[in-house]
Amino acid sequence: MCSAGRRWGRRQRALLWAVLLAAWEAAWGQLRYSVSEEMPKGSFVGDVAKDLGLQLPEINGNAVRVVSESTTQYFALHRKTGHLVTAERIDREQLCRLVDKCVLRCELIVEGQMQVYGIEIEITDINDNAPSFRQAEKELRVSETAALGSRFPLAQAHDPDSGRNSLQSYELSGDEHFSLAVQAGPGGDQRPELVLAKALDREEAAFHELVLRAMDGGDPARTGTARIRVTVLDANDNAPVFSQAEYMVRVPEDVPVGSVLVTVTATDADEGANGHVKYSFHKISDRASEVFNLDSETGEITVNDGLDFEEISSHELEVQAHDGGDLSDTAKVVITVTDVNDNVPKISVRSALNEISEDAPPGTIVALLHVQDRDSGANGDVRCSLDGGVPFRLEKSYEDYYRVVTARELDREHVSEYNVTVRAADGGSPSLQSSAVLALRVLDVNDNAPVFAEERYSARLAENNAAGALVLTVRATDADWGQNARVRYRLAEGRVRGAPLSSYVSVQAETGALYALRSLDYEQLRELQLCVRAEDGGAPALSSNVSVRLQIVDENDNAPQVLYPPAAAAAAAWSGVELAPRRSEAGALVAKVVAVDADAGQNAWLSYELAKATEPGLFRVGLHSGEVRTARSPLARDAARHSLVVLVRDHGRPALSATATLSVVLAESVAELLAELGSAAHEAAAPGEPAASLTRWLVLAVAAVSCLFVAFLLLLLALRLRRCHRQQLLPPDSGASRGVPVSHFVGIDGVRAFLQSYSHDVSLTADSRKSHLRFSAASCCDTLPARPPPDEPAPLLGDEDTATVLPSDHAPPSGYCWPSENE
Repeated sequence: MCSAGRRWGRRQRALLWAVLLAAWEAAWGQLRYSVSEEMPKGSFVGDVAKDLGLQLPEINGNAVRVVSESTTQYFALHRKTGHLVTAERIDREQLCRLVDKCVLRCELIVEGQMQVYGIEIEITDINDNAPSFRQAEKELRVSETAALGSRFPLAQAHDPDSGRNSLQSYELSGDEHFSLAVQAGPGGDQRPELVLAKALDREEAAFHELVLRAMDGGDPARTGTARIRVTVLDANDNAPVFSQAEYMVRVPEDVPVGSVLVTVTATDADEGANGHVKYSFHKISDRASEVFNLDSETGEITVNDGLDFEEISSHELEVQAHDGGDLSDTAKVVITVTDVNDNVPKISVRSALNEISEDAPPGTIVALLHVQDRDSGANGDVRCSLDGGVPFRLEKSYEDYYRVVTARELDREHVSEYNVTVRAADGGSPSLQSSAVLALRVLDVNDNAPVFAEERYSARLAENNAAGALVLTVRATDADWGQNARVRYRLAEGRVRGAPLSSYVSVQAETGALYALRSLDYEQLRELQLCVRAEDGGAPALSSNVSVRLQIVDENDNAPQVLYPPAAAAAAAWSGVELAPRRSEAGALVAKVVAVDADAGQNAWLSYELAKATEPGLFRVGLHSGEVRTARSPLARDAARHSLVVLVRDHGRPALSATATLSVVLAESVAELLAELGSAAHEAAAPGEPAASLTRWLVLAVAAVSCLFVAFLLLLLALRLRRCHRQQLLPPDSGASRGVPVSHFVGIDGVRAFLQSYSHDVSLTADSRKSHLRFSAASCCDTLPARPPPDEPAPLLGDEDTATVLPSDHAPPSGYCWPSENE
């Protein structure tokens, strides 16, 4: 019971070590499985997903695949279960003819991780091949004098299976004269020999028929047979003898076809036919029989087909020399093939990206490469490199696998595509090289904002433009690609004169063309400052701004405007009157024409000239000042009324102009001025001459004022008459005038009036449609009291009201009295 417990403990420890070994191998990227040969397609090999911890979605998404260097892919990955299964029927004897342990290697590549795992699958043998002889029938010639115990080598059977399924034993049947002996060869192989057990007698039996049977150790066992016909001959005393028991030769794998590799030599002491030696292959593999040829007469072994060190590096042959009497000898020939640098390193792209984002971090895996050189030694030592000037580097991954990774950040705007050349060179002399090109496109990331062609834009637009006129075009470029480089333009929000900026200008979103939406007026708006934003189509979008200055260029679209004299006065004849004393000297200022132009610059420069005058040469106008002055002193023969037409012209192209009409009256007193005004009004109302509305109103105003003045005089006269009548009823001394000399008054029909004449100012304005006649109190010698005595009523008219002017040559009538202060 104790021994059983110890055995169970040993099994448990062995199982634990096996599990630990499998886990260690999986951790280091190496998996090992075994499967029997000749299994049907789809047979289970191993649970790769479980052993490597892979998730089934990765496998279903074709992110995991199995590759191998063989042209035939014997294994595949089941997408639903994650199992490694057979993809083709596997014949161990075909794949591993000269190898005892048949192991196939493949790699499992995880695309997303750019990770590679090595897998070794041992192909276990089954007894699917029976032993076989190269010659199904063999003929031996044996002398009747051959001694008992003489041995005659027989052809060996071949079983491609391995282990117990390979050849195990021989049996001989058919005749008592011969027995079978099996000798062990140098390599442990079994060599059958025919042993003479009973003396031969040609006269008794000239032929002996034997059957040699070869058996393997399979279950059930398989057998192969060869028929041996022994012909009994007369005596042949000497057997051929090779000069060497073993021939060894080394030849390069690139030896030309037809070259003699070695010559085997055997001699026979007999004479005649018994001494004539011929050569043949006694033991040779199927592949060696295709490659080598033996000349039966000379013993030369030549190359029949090209040698390949990578396929078979050594060939072992057995050559038999036999004479005419069928005596023979064997020799071993070992042909060692030496490696020649005849294989170019092979670069296989196991996994590669076609596109990579420009913001991929350094160290991102771009491709997984497998590099192999079938040569050996220095000839198979491969060095890999990348052509310079690319932001990538090579890293060793697993055994012969390399990874191409990014060495630094990428910039699509600098380089949008890369052709990465991977070179592999072996250590042979001369070195052989190969290369592979990886085409990689860099995907754009929105990392560049639009950039305007100019730092700031400015444009000049003539005023009075048509609505929709093109002002200028702003242009911005984006170094990105595709949607990220699609630039759209828009205006920044703003207001101009209380209105939205968008009501003045607009920008075309696709082209950046800036249009004026309305006709602009320089006199209202001289400059527009606005901001245009360019925005790309990325997510998130990037943008940049540029300032645009739009200057409105003035055009000569405004004629000069005359401020004085006003246009209404110019339209009415003699409604705006300038008084010029007849005693004026040359250069005296008469009036000044005031005009403005709403334009700017040269378009607003004004000049004045006298276009028309009633008396040419009497007046002149300042070219730039507009001042109307007398060109000479007025003469007695000059008319009292003068009409002047002043032309005001700007300096635009074409020039615009306006006219101002001035009425100048040459007079020395108000009486003359009123007389001239009355005459002018009469002429204005004459038939056939159309009178302006302003003139009519002026005449009506003068008439109304005159009527009111006359009514006032009548009222004042009535009041004075009444007072005089009352004074006559009072004592004589009560009404005496005190403080006023009698000589200052004259009387007309009992009405007192001032003898002193008054100077006056006349002011006529067209815009007020009124005329004022003002008397200067300072020019009067004597004036009425500032206010009446407290006991008398206030006057009907104030001091500032229009006063009646009496001529100085009128004497007051007799009997006129001045009221006293008390009254």
